[in-house]
Amino acid sequence: MSESLERHEFGAEVGRLLDLVVHALYSEREIFLRELVANAADAVDRRRFEALTQPDLGLPAEPKLRIVPDKAARTLLISDCGIGMGKAELAEHLGTIARSGTLAFAKSLAEAPAEQKPSLIGQFGVGFYSAFMVADRVEVTSRRAGTGEAWVWASEGKGDYTLAPGARDDAGTDILLHMKPDAEEFLEPFRLQAIIRKWADHITIPITVTRDGQEEAANEGTALWRKPKAEVSEESYTEFYRHLGHVFDSPWATLHWRAEGMLEFSALLFVPGMKPFQAVEGERESRVRLHVRRMFITDEAGLLPPWLRFVHGVVDTEDLPLNVSREMLQATPVLARIRKSVTGRVLSELKARAKDAEDYAKFWENFGATLKEGVWEDAEHRKDVAALLRFRSSAVEGWTSLADYVSRMKDGQEAIYTLAGDDAAALAGSPQLEGFRARGVEVLLLTDQIDTFWPERLGEFEGKPIRSITQGSVDLSKLGEATPAGEAADVADLLPKLTAALKDAVSEVRATDRLVDSAVVLAAPQYGPDLQLQRLLRRAGRETGGALPVLEINPRHPLIRKLAAAGEAQVTEAAGLLLDLARIQDGDAPRDPAGFVRRVAQSL
Repeated sequence: MSESLERHEFGAEVGRLLDLVVHALYSEREIFLRELVANAADAVDRRRFEALTQPDLGLPAEPKLRIVPDKAARTLLISDCGIGMGKAELAEHLGTIARSGTLAFAKSLAEAPAEQKPSLIGQFGVGFYSAFMVADRVEVTSRRAGTGEAWVWASEGKGDYTLAPGARDDAGTDILLHMKPDAEEFLEPFRLQAIIRKWADHITIPITVTRDGQEEAANEGTALWRKPKAEVSEESYTEFYRHLGHVFDSPWATLHWRAEGMLEFSALLFVPGMKPFQAVEGERESRVRLHVRRMFITDEAGLLPPWLRFVHGVVDTEDLPLNVSREMLQATPVLARIRKSVTGRVLSELKARAKDAEDYAKFWENFGATLKEGVWEDAEHRKDVAALLRFRSSAVEGWTSLADYVSRMKDGQEAIYTLAGDDAAALAGSPQLEGFRARGVEVLLLTDQIDTFWPERLGEFEGKPIRSITQGSVDLSKLGEATPAGEAADVADLLPKLTAALKDAVSEVRATDRLVDSAVVLAAPQYGPDLQLQRLLRRAGRETGGALPVLEINPRHPLIRKLAAAGEAQVTEAAGLLLDLARIQDGDAPRDPAGFVRRVAQSL
């Protein structure tokens, strides 16, 4: 045996390249198993394809990939029944870094009929060397299909390798890893099965992991998304959805299609039926899984924008060129086109489902706040997303859209009016609405934090500007007169007295006609954040830009009529009470709660 052992140097600066693979190319050590399984799956596909013209190369009756851990020997075996390699191929493909047999074979198939082409995963020929992340010695025993001899390639990854005759009963390849002391976790069958389920669950060839001498299935083996939609039952969709997301509900919507033409990919996406529980605010990135030829590559490809991150599923393509680092996928034109296509398809589905108001309400209550982010951050899809928004309203029950609001606008109404706060029920009883309700003007009630931001970006809808009723002075005179609640007092002298008394707390005190039953209300200046945004900024411990609110008073209210006739000392004493009343009405605490209680008690 020693006389037939051949020692060779690698066909590249192997020291630097193997160091790159082991320490820089992959950030997760478990990736080695994905790479070796991918190579094995490719080898089986190659044998299946070549058997079309060379029947003697046919696969065994039950082809499979076997993974056999041996804790006692500290070895891990990955065995396949694929095409195998001869001596020259071992030297050519494993003895030269970045020389990929898969890539060369794929090029040779350029003229083959599409229906006969196998689905090949490896493209760059470096995935095999990821084995050295966990092994200090790798032995490859391979026998080329159609031949009777086997060869053993072996290396410690330090600069050379050996080739020697070997023994194997049938065609295929055995990769034996002598594991490093700190990699013994990969000798645990449970760990190996978990890695296979994560990275290669839908490789079509069965994969087994040996535990206590018994082979156990490690992958599902069926790429559901590659099946025709007509062949997949609702039960299968639901089972896959639950398996993919580790959830127990049923999907609200299932999107399954195959894109063909210049860009080809299969997609199976789900909109959850329930909002997932999150103890804290989760990350904002989409986690749709990207597969290439059934092999899971990453869930960090950003296949959907952050505002559609609630959508789960798989996109599988054969058009995507992979870089050497499969987990750090670079943005390519193909991926950009896939993103655009998938986003458009999800939006189309939401538009179609939105026609059923009752059904769409279930989705909106779960994910409406997330969808609104698209109006704020995505100029390309802003108008499409705006059409999907739903709101509570001061005039109608249930949810309403911007289009429905516009259809109900009064003659002479120039804007879409909104009121933002923390609770729809509280907003519905807010004094801010009194003048609008008295004139039959509808106001949309916004209760999500994002509602303080997106209207500024959208600006208008169907030509109607969107305006917060708490910002600036709203002229309601064009919309009719409210039923008078009493004689209006002359507040010309009262206004400067209140302004002087509250000079450090408000920017202005003015009379308003948008109050009916209440004495006072707060408003934000014309320019700057509205009241709700100011509240959010204060809660976050951030400055509000020095913008002081405006105090508006109702000249017809008995309290204001009484103050109009009072002396300056009495007005000064009452000014702080009026401001605190206005703050409480908007859900804020008095500036000095103890002082407020004393003043109220004294006035009784």
